[in-house]
Amino acid sequence: MTTTLKYDHIRVEKNIEDQTATIVFDRPEKMNYISMQARSQFSEIFDELNKDDEVRVIIIKGEGDKAFSAGGSIPQFMETHPEVLSNLADNVAAPERSPKPVIAQLQGFTFGVGFEIAMACDFRIAAEDTLLALPEMNLGMIPGSGGTQRVARAVGLTRAKDMIMRARRIPAEEGYQWGLLTKVVEKERLEEEVQNLAKELTRFSPLAQRVCKEVLNAAEEGPLRTGLEIEGRAYGLLRSTDDFKEGVEAFVQKRKPNFTGK
Repeated sequence: MTTTLKYDHIRVEKNIEDQTATIVFDRPEKMNYISMQARSQFSEIFDELNKDDEVRVIIIKGEGDKAFSAGGSIPQFMETHPEVLSNLADNVAAPERSPKPVIAQLQGFTFGVGFEIAMACDFRIAAEDTLLALPEMNLGMIPGSGGTQRVARAVGLTRAKDMIMRARRIPAEEGYQWGLLTKVVEKERLEEEVQNLAKELTRFSPLAQRVCKEVLNAAEEGPLRTGLEIEGRAYGLLRSTDDFKEGVEAFVQKRKPNFTGK
């Protein structure tokens, strides 16, 4: 069964059988650009999906075959108060904050806020025609929704400066070599590859996945010693869960585990 909700050129489809929700940027005639209203709705959508026990994995994609999203609405930046602009990264970080695995399904133009949203996801599966860019330098501006920070952490300062300060368009294969992408596949296999990954992720304990995501995200924000302490405490916490007990018993009995998230 699939249910559909719609926002400002964002469509949300929930497949109960597959335990997935798909967020679709739905403005293909304009390369799926993302309005200011859509940015705020994007965060609201995640707030709802995070609470939905029928959803285990979230997928983000663009409608059509030309773009994931070519970025934001440029004229709206001049109509928006600077204080609002200073907090845009909060909405874009919604996939990173989500306790559930989030997959970005990329193709074609993946620019500006589109790329920043992709970088906030856990997995980025890209078609061979994907182009990655933070082109704000062309407007006399810098990326303002987390782009400078996430790219620099992913690829290092040298490559981040090469990409952002020159407003370079990075082809999919180069993006994969840099570590910006999880996997690059033929365009005709993109949907299948994403669905296979989503199905794989639903096999695991949702509780263990949530904790693992939190621990891994913490690795970017502090020194090794702090990260090891966080990891150790999380490890001890999961030791007392029903899912860990079920995982051990299933391993010993040579059967598939039945995780309940408890």
